[in-house]
Amino acid sequence: MSQITTHVLDTAIGKPAEGIDLTLSHLLNDEWVFLGGGTTNRDGRVGDLLADDIVLEAGRYRVLFVTEQYFARQGVKGFYPYTEVVFDIDGDGQHYHIPLLLSPFGYSTYRGS
Repeated sequence: MSQITTHVLDTAIGKPAEGIDLTLSHLLNDEWVFLGGGTTNRDGRVGDLLADDIVLEAGRYRVLFVTEQYFARQGVKGFYPYTEVVFDIDGDGQHYHIPLLLSPFGYSTYRGS
């Protein structure tokens, strides 16, 4: 399993959010360096965000969820065109799960397991 996983749930409709493009980046020398990306599947997940054998170093990371097109496909005008979740990891190889609970006018996140 990828060291970083995510799950996007659309709380406005009570279903996983399929079709959201997202990227994972690492902050190095004040610049975001792309590590991986994908599009959420029917379950609201990206199965292969990183290769299973990649162990990330300690540092600051970001998952950028592009929500504008997702809401447009539903005929909904969302307030946030994208959502950034920035977090720090310890570099000890543990798994980090970054869920996103989403609606057209709000979102929340937490460290999952």
